[in-house]
Amino acid sequence: MSRKFPTATEFIEGILAGNRMLLSRAITLIESTKKEHQDLAQEIIEGCLPHSGNSVRIGITGVPGVGKSTFIEAFGNYIIEEENRSLAVLAVDPSSSKTRGSILGDKTRMETLSNHPKAYIRPTPTSGSLGGVARSTRETITLCEAAGFNTIFIETVGVGQSETAVHSMVDFFLLLMLAGAGDELQGIKRGIMEMADAIAINKADSGNEAAAKRAMSEYKNALHLFPPTESGWIPKVATCSAFHNKRIAEIWEIVDEFVRHTKTKGFFEKKRKEQANYWLDEAINQELHRAFYDDPGLKKKLAAFRKQVQEEEISSYKAARDLMREFLGK
Repeated sequence: MSRKFPTATEFIEGILAGNRMLLSRAITLIESTKKEHQDLAQEIIEGCLPHSGNSVRIGITGVPGVGKSTFIEAFGNYIIEEENRSLAVLAVDPSSSKTRGSILGDKTRMETLSNHPKAYIRPTPTSGSLGGVARSTRETITLCEAAGFNTIFIETVGVGQSETAVHSMVDFFLLLMLAGAGDELQGIKRGIMEMADAIAINKADSGNEAAAKRAMSEYKNALHLFPPTESGWIPKVATCSAFHNKRIAEIWEIVDEFVRHTKTKGFFEKKRKEQANYWLDEAINQELHRAFYDDPGLKKKLAAFRKQVQEEEISSYKAARDLMREFLGK
């Protein structure tokens, strides 16, 4: 093709036809910071939006050493082979500019899944900004759904806020843990526990079954301390062994029960709408931030105000207010 890129229409038609190469190229445009790439990416997203939304989006996070990539492969293979679903696996990782998300390294370990014709694994390049990575991941979900993938896994790779970002773009949030709950309950943030729709205790094998059952009991007790969810869903706790492919079906049964429960109650769609509003607000904040700091007229004034704030000649609040008034032309 003589043009550098296909047209937006060619991209859209290719993605809707399930063309993996065009899907990957479109995602690369989403992740680019070049304006012309962003403009083309937004055209593609607009064209794909009417064909998106028909998937179950599952966020997967876990403590270090929990066997996340082994679990994703076992769980992914199960839903493809046993549930006859198609799967896209994405990562959110703002923390590493070298590894480009754990999936890039794990792709070699997820050999069966990465070679399956009904699976698509996409590592997320990092921009050092959680907002940027999360936004591109959310837009990538739209394209993957338009390409026909009816199940999306979003893996959190970074720690801290990446869990919150993933929670704000998925239907179901799965927390992977290990046996030895007492120690881990101390180490894991309460907020992450509160976000979980289910906890799966992995590596419940090789003589570890009794410890896993004790951990299951402790997690169930811990979850009862949290306030009831708006949907009325009671978070479940299960044990599994991804390595030995044991009780993986039970995890999917929990997901399936959750989807049926929340759709019957009208909460599934309500949550999707709330998430769309959240990402609109996030996009506005990012655009305002970019426009403010890129304004050439404000750059010198900002530097002068910084000096005044440092010297305590003006309060940071008044400096910010004066700069914003200038920026908004008031």
